[in-house]
Amino acid sequence: MLGRLGYSGRMATLTDPEVQRLLTDPNFAVISTFNRDGTAHSTVVWIDIQNGLPAINSARGRVWPGNLVRDPRVTVVVPESGNAYNFVEIRGTAREVDGADEHINALAKKYIGQDEYPSRAPGEVRVKFVIQPDHIRHRKQG
Repeated sequence: MLGRLGYSGRMATLTDPEVQRLLTDPNFAVISTFNRDGTAHSTVVWIDIQNGLPAINSARGRVWPGNLVRDPRVTVVVPESGNAYNFVEIRGTAREVDGADEHINALAKKYIGQDEYPSRAPGEVRVKFVIQPDHIRHRKQG
């Protein structure tokens, strides 16, 4: 389907080659969760695919992980670096899984080329979530 601005948007899957590329290349993601008062909380995160599902990582005590523990509904938008009109939107539910320490190191390698995440605060506890998609939309200009 072609929109009036020349966009092609369609339902997609995580196995679509363009969606895979957006998630495996070092493109930043914007994650949106729900605050206690129902308003949206959005922030930029690192993302990748693990065991076939989008995976994100943070530290316990930050806003968005706490929001997900309380309400697992999440939306993630991953625009292509250099072309924000090529993006994937993933809506679904998140669940906490094991392996946060190894995961943050893998993300550090992907995004900044370092084997170990360098910004870890003393005593910081990492947390990892995977997203079970309910809706995936890929949109690309042209």
